[in-house]
Amino acid sequence: MLAHEIRAQVARGELSPLEVAEAYLRRVRELDPGLKAFLTLNERLLEEARRVERDLPLAGLLVAVKDNIATKGLRTTAGSRLLENFVPPYDATAVARLKAQGALVLGKTNLDEFGMGSSTEHSAFFPSKNPFDPSRVPGGSSGGSAAAVAADLAPLALGSDTGGSVRQPASFCGVYGLKPTYGRVSRFGLVAYASSLEGIGPMARSVRDLALLMDAMAGLDPMDATSLDLSPRFQEALEEPLPPLRLGVVREGLFGNSPGVERALEEALGVFQGLGLRVKEVSWPSLPLALAAYYILAPAEASSNLARYDGTLFGTRAEGEEVWQVVEATRARFGLEVKRRVLVGTFVLSSGYYEAYYGRAQAFRARLKAEARALFQEVDLLLLPTTPHPAFPLGGRPDPLAMYREDLYTVGANLTGLPALSLPAGFEGHLPVGLQLLAPWGKDELLLRAALAHEEATARAFLKTPLGEAL
Repeated sequence: MLAHEIRAQVARGELSPLEVAEAYLRRVRELDPGLKAFLTLNERLLEEARRVERDLPLAGLLVAVKDNIATKGLRTTAGSRLLENFVPPYDATAVARLKAQGALVLGKTNLDEFGMGSSTEHSAFFPSKNPFDPSRVPGGSSGGSAAAVAADLAPLALGSDTGGSVRQPASFCGVYGLKPTYGRVSRFGLVAYASSLEGIGPMARSVRDLALLMDAMAGLDPMDATSLDLSPRFQEALEEPLPPLRLGVVREGLFGNSPGVERALEEALGVFQGLGLRVKEVSWPSLPLALAAYYILAPAEASSNLARYDGTLFGTRAEGEEVWQVVEATRARFGLEVKRRVLVGTFVLSSGYYEAYYGRAQAFRARLKAEARALFQEVDLLLLPTTPHPAFPLGGRPDPLAMYREDLYTVGANLTGLPALSLPAGFEGHLPVGLQLLAPWGKDELLLRAALAHEEATARAFLKTPLGEAL
């Protein structure tokens, strides 16, 4: 059952929040040992469900929260041994707003350590598995959230997206994932990786469910100076007719797609044309180079953000006689991928290489944004693959550069701050394939309206729950 259907049944008195919580908790305990989507379950869930007021907008809805988003009284590890026992004394703004409307936190989902990865294999605890094929990855870094939603271990989930970390796992697991416009959802309470690139985004099995979460979470937050004063109207926008739109297709420099991805792209173009959209090929010349710039800028910001984990400010303190020994021993607990990115970030910020790498990457980012602004004078939406292929096998990307290439199609939206949504668009064999829609800055509602039109036109044919449903 979809989240908005659960909400309707709770409102009519056909289900109670407690019954919903019991059903999902039972399902998680039955199926999650094989998927490993969760790191921590909310042991107070049933008690909280008994107290929920039925007339609240999200009463009875459970949300799985990525474990780099602060949850008051519930362990938040960021997938790292350094924060293994950290229990925040406050909620992230996004979580607090969901709770205020009656939603309940089911548990905390697995991720690549500090959000650095594309497979969830870089979690310090264990890798998560894809519900469609447990021998394959669910994507990353929000792989636990995507797997939980795809397997209906949770009707809704939150992830974070720095370079595609909501959209890529959504594609691999056959669900919807939204990276909102930068600042549309407050970042307060999100464990920082690359602050100018990342944001919290929802994951669900329908567009209407994404809208439920966005209406509750989005909006100005005095705790986040980068948050936007744009009032959310997502559910309202879904009831409006789809306007005549121009859909741009980006093909240049996007090569090496699998047959299933190419087929899904062509079929989606046919669906959108049937809905009245005018399709045209467009040029975004700098997009193929965005990955290189991203892997300069993101590690640079990470090297600064992760400096706080010294065993004194943050992080489980290691033993040592001198201060430098404490810091060194504490940071030795970082995983290999985190160490690699901090090392790269420190290098590109060093005095001898700052202009050659970081300075040029920032200039490139400005050019990419300018090209995007010009592009959206020609079209209203862009369509391109989310990933070049479906989910790959666990252990299938031992080369770090091969893993980085998983972000090829997604980092452009993070560098520009544009909203982007991955939607289920087909299958290659038994594995889901996703496509990505991008919209102009601040036009998140338009993105969801177009995605809903696709969902309804395809009669939800690409949405499957491989392990059955909880309700």
